[in-house]
Amino acid sequence: MALASREIRASAHEVYEILVDPATYPQWLVGAKDIRDIDDDWPAAGSKFHHRVGAGPLSIADSTKVLEAEPDRRLVLAVRARPLVSAVATFTLVGDGARCAVQFEEEPAQRLIGNIARPVLDPITHVRNHLSLKRLDRYVATRHRVS
Repeated sequence: MALASREIRASAHEVYEILVDPATYPQWLVGAKDIRDIDDDWPAAGSKFHHRVGAGPLSIADSTKVLEAEPDRRLVLAVRARPLVSAVATFTLVGDGARCAVQFEEEPAQRLIGNIARPVLDPITHVRNHLSLKRLDRYVATRHRVS
């Protein structure tokens, strides 16, 4: 499991609103290129958004599905960029009105393949998720200045 966390100077509600807005992902999630479509019932459990992920000129079209959504506290997503990635990403938020701690945990959806690849992928995923939370922090700060 790759785990990253960061304290952000915003309420858990403000951060959660960004996490459940797929249109923001290319702004802060490392590797997110663009959002192609969002189900009408997003972020209900089972709903999806369709995206492109990648680096440089290489990209893969796939989707992300909500497994669990607890407003202002927790968001669990089944993320895919097949054939390379199938994982469960969990965002947990704890905080007061002025700041919150965001924990970003990601683990392979398929245990056997994930356990084989884990020694190589976990450090890379950890760095990516740490950078994503840093970008999320900057994105939240920018939104606060604009609001």
